Amino acid sequence: MRKAIFAFILAALSVSVFSQSSGTGVGVILGEPTGLTAKMWTSRTTAIDAAAAWSLQGNGYIHFHVDALVHSFTMIDVDSGKLPLYMGLGARVLLAEDPAIGVRVPFGIAYHLHSAPFEIFFEVAPILDLLPGTGFDMNSALGLRYYL
Repeated sequence: MRKAIFAFILAALSVSVFSQSSGTGVGVILGEPTGLTAKMWTSRTTAIDAAAAWSLQGNGYIHFHVDALVHSFTMIDVDSGKLPLYMGLGARVLLAEDPAIGVRVPFGIAYHLHSAPFEIFFEVAPILDLLPGTGFDMNSALGLRYYL
């Protein structure tokens, strides 16, 4: 059994270099709101990300979002990994005392580690709520994803 666990850990850590720009990553986001996140790459520069998060502000709320993202890997070059900038367009559903549905426009930067299947990211997302009425909101998050 110990050999199987060791083999699994070794396989997980020996994922190919820059595996973060393919496959699926899962992790956490810390900020406003805080929760769980997933990202699935659809090409070398595009991905879909999603989150289910919660906030304790006011009476508290639950937040869901899905975004289509486009990454630029050429703007910043580092030796120890990749540092793409990204932007996107998505939707947000807010389950709260006053529920809302809106459009998100996330902007961020991610650091893809060279030697491990992790992505660290920071993003800011202005939100235009459309239903039940129009309004403006903002999300920001620091996150970490592990690529499977």
